[in-house]
Amino acid sequence: MKVLVTGGAGYIGSTTCSALEEAGHTPVVLDSLVSGAREFTEGRIFYQGDVADTALVRSIFAEHPDIAATLHFAARIVVPESVAQPALYYRENVLKSLSLFETLLDLGQARVIFSSSASVYASPPDFEVTETSPLAPLSPYARTKEMMEDILADLCAAAAQAGQPLRGIALRYFNPIGADPRGRSGPYLDDPSHLLGRLVSAARSGGEFAITGTDYPTRDGTGLRDYIHVWDLAQAHVAALENFEQAFERAEQELGEPVTSLIINVGTGNGVTVRELVEAFGQVSPQPLKVSDAPRRPGDNAGAYANIGRAQRWLDWEPQHTTEEGLQTALDWAEQWAKRRGAGSGK
Repeated sequence: MKVLVTGGAGYIGSTTCSALEEAGHTPVVLDSLVSGAREFTEGRIFYQGDVADTALVRSIFAEHPDIAATLHFAARIVVPESVAQPALYYRENVLKSLSLFETLLDLGQARVIFSSSASVYASPPDFEVTETSPLAPLSPYARTKEMMEDILADLCAAAAQAGQPLRGIALRYFNPIGADPRGRSGPYLDDPSHLLGRLVSAARSGGEFAITGTDYPTRDGTGLRDYIHVWDLAQAHVAALENFEQAFERAEQELGEPVTSLIINVGTGNGVTVRELVEAFGQVSPQPLKVSDAPRRPGDNAGAYANIGRAQRWLDWEPQHTTEEGLQTALDWAEQWAKRRGAGSGK
């Protein structure tokens, strides 16, 4: 199956492209390279441009009329940046995604798989969230994800009323860690915002890692997260693609009503605190890690972990890798990526 992958030069998008290829599918990558890595597009069908460039999107489908689905990863994702620059996030994540979805609708496309986020959830007392748990997005980034879920759901419902085929699956990611086990892609930003990237960066540089927020109502006061290996997350997209029709059939049977869009958690089903992850990282890191405590960051919450029953029942998917494997592949990738970048710069 040929698949349009927006944001396919990013961390999760590029890893999913590799998973798609291993499953016999062909990704067609669309990425602006504003934050993506050109290296991750090598050997793939690649278009550099914006998802809101309607003419470009139409030309891609004209050149590849056999594209059967769109995986939409392209977005800005840094929570503190979204707090400081909310207009940028609403423009890039919401307005441009709406433009893409409208173009797909006009082209008669039937399948969209959207990258959403567990950051839309409130933190319940027991920290476990299902897809029907209360929402309380605390940052503009998180609110853009909630908005796009709603927009996609409304477009799919309206399309069904009009006899058009568009349906969508929103995958609510929990916290991706690690790298492609075969070393084809992984975290690549010099100044990472996600927790594991900051851990690796601190260990490699000999700097200090700050645990931001130590007064949450968790077992050790630090935020609780569900850390999923990025390869498992990539495989969830393959499952959503390959089981797209079956997912809707199973959902309708379970829910007892017709549905035009689905929301599915993608996590491990287990909660790990930030301090626990830092301690586990210290066990596998060859470099010593200096750790300090710091105040909460704007937009952060106590966290949650996923109930993954829907993913298991509707997609025939469940995670296969441990947190420790995620940490080890992250360290291996960081070493490999540093060598590749150093060789590329002639150092």
